[in-house]
Amino acid sequence: MCSCILLAALKNADEMLKDIISAVDTSGDGKIQYEEFRVFVEAAERQLLQLFRSIDRDKDGRLNKEELQAAFRRAGLSVPKRRLSGFFDEIDLNHDGFITFDEWRDFLLFMPTNHNGSPLEAAFSFYSSIVTVNPEGDSLVSDETLEGLGYFLAGAVSGGVSRTATAPLDRLKVYLLVNTKTSSNVAIAAAKQGRPLVALRNAGGPIVDAIVSLWKAGGLRTFFAGKLLLGWSRVLSGTDSHAGNGLNVVKIMPESAIRFGSYEASKRFLAAYEGHNDPTQISTVSKFIAGGIGGMTAQFCVYPIDTLKFRLQCETVKGGPQGNALLLRTARKMWADGGLRAAYRGLGLGLVGMFPYSAIDIGTFELLKKSYTRAVARYYGIHEDDAQLSNVATAVLGATSGALGATIVYPLNVLRTRLQTQGTAMHPPTYTGIVDVATRTVRNEGVRGLYKGLTPNLLKVAPALSITWVCYENMKSLLKL
Repeated sequence: MCSCILLAALKNADEMLKDIISAVDTSGDGKIQYEEFRVFVEAAERQLLQLFRSIDRDKDGRLNKEELQAAFRRAGLSVPKRRLSGFFDEIDLNHDGFITFDEWRDFLLFMPTNHNGSPLEAAFSFYSSIVTVNPEGDSLVSDETLEGLGYFLAGAVSGGVSRTATAPLDRLKVYLLVNTKTSSNVAIAAAKQGRPLVALRNAGGPIVDAIVSLWKAGGLRTFFAGKLLLGWSRVLSGTDSHAGNGLNVVKIMPESAIRFGSYEASKRFLAAYEGHNDPTQISTVSKFIAGGIGGMTAQFCVYPIDTLKFRLQCETVKGGPQGNALLLRTARKMWADGGLRAAYRGLGLGLVGMFPYSAIDIGTFELLKKSYTRAVARYYGIHEDDAQLSNVATAVLGATSGALGATIVYPLNVLRTRLQTQGTAMHPPTYTGIVDVATRTVRNEGVRGLYKGLTPNLLKVAPALSITWVCYENMKSLLKL
């Protein structure tokens, strides 16, 4: 039998073998007699046949993946597509895309009968226990570990693609929010004087001025300082005129990977805490909490690189050093300002702002996604699991959730960035702490100063989060997570 061979090949199957012997040896004499074995096999076959027929909905005498997936769903079990495929392929010995009863019986014949869950759950648990080691007894990477690595990979790819695509808008945002100079707002003055055309013509004045200044500082490459995905190779070769490009490779991809990986891990933990172990069924509050934890974890891990990136962008001035010279000078200056403490300036404010931002972004996306799929399923009369989001719908939901979160926490983002970039060429003022930067910002620039750069930030966040979520959801499908 297939399962006999598997069990015999496993060096760590002592407990499983003891359970099987205990179930077969009804007399308790420590020996398995033929009659005992025959009775056990016949009883096991009857149970497996009953389970097989309950899964075989079209009654054609064989199971396909769709029937097996539907059976798991009816049993209330959440099984990722990759694990479902592994389970199916392990039983489908001739790999014809169908499981016959003989294949089903041969693989599951020695499945423990004292499992507390449903028969299908017992079958999947049996499969999981016999594929954790290979025939030589060497440990294999568990499905849970592979899933976790998959989420990290999906997050890394989605973050790298979206940030590279929206780099110029982020550069513009940083320029605006660290600029403390106040100027007469022609647009507002014209509006108060009843001159709407003049007001409209000058409404984008600060943004236009910022674009012109950045262009003069270094042309098109200035808009990708600290951002361009391919920049790291240029930094290493010394050919990058804006060395911050490489920092984006070091920061963005790990940050996004840690954020989504931590988010998925937090969902698992909270599912266990809620008592059902199904990450897809956790409460809305738990989804928001998991999102916040993911964001805070990522923020803490990459914060020094984030600080260096902001300072690097603010040290990029016309006629100043470029490339590795700029990167090294900025890093030395940051270290001289306070060592590791300088790298983590504003961390508390960053974490306080990141938790609600990430919680709102991810939590709102999941809430909107759930509501949308439920509406689609109800409209077409299908199961929610079969109601797939299109890329357009995913992009719209991602843009909405990201813009909402970014707007709510934006003042904290302004204050944090000013703490990180204090004493640089573009932001000369220095501060004693959070209270000082907040007080001086409001006193010198008013409440509007807390929202400097919000417009380009939203213009960046909407497409960035759209691209992020579309890439992430597609990567999950590709990796069968």
